[in-house]
Amino acid sequence: MLLIGGSTRAASTTSAVLRTARDLDAGAVLYDELTALPHFDPDDDREPLPPTVERLRAAIHAADAVLFCTPEYAGALPGSFKNLLDWTVGDATPGSIYRKPVAWINASSSGTGARGAHDSLATVLGYVGADVVADACVRIPVGRDAVGTDGLVTDPELRARIGDVLATLRAAAT
Repeated sequence: MLLIGGSTRAASTTSAVLRTARDLDAGAVLYDELTALPHFDPDDDREPLPPTVERLRAAIHAADAVLFCTPEYAGALPGSFKNLLDWTVGDATPGSIYRKPVAWINASSSGTGARGAHDSLATVLGYVGADVVADACVRIPVGRDAVGTDGLVTDPELRARIGDVLATLRAAAT
């Protein structure tokens, strides 16, 4: 399973959720090159691809499923995260995000619940033909006080809910 975050902040709750998911699932791989991706340009979406795009696509191809977690900026997806998603659109080769099981955890503890970002994410993932596993798309509000000094979610109930998402997504991938 590939874990992809939409935050560029290392200490974000979004990052903590994904680090916790990796901690709970030894087979999970955390994608960490979001800020290294070049700006998407359709003219560059051809061989040879930029090396960071090659690695992104290779990571998606190697994964049996993808779990996303992203914050919301100005009512929508963060630009760097949308850029990452744009790089998945042109990959029509077997193993791409097309028909791959995907889900997301909404970790926002804000009043809006980052609804705009997650509605946008659903739109983009539908457009690329990903297999959205609705039962694994959940809101698990994580406040900063629920994250330990090691950067992991410490609350047992929240950890269990993250584990449930992983199990549901894994089951859909088999």
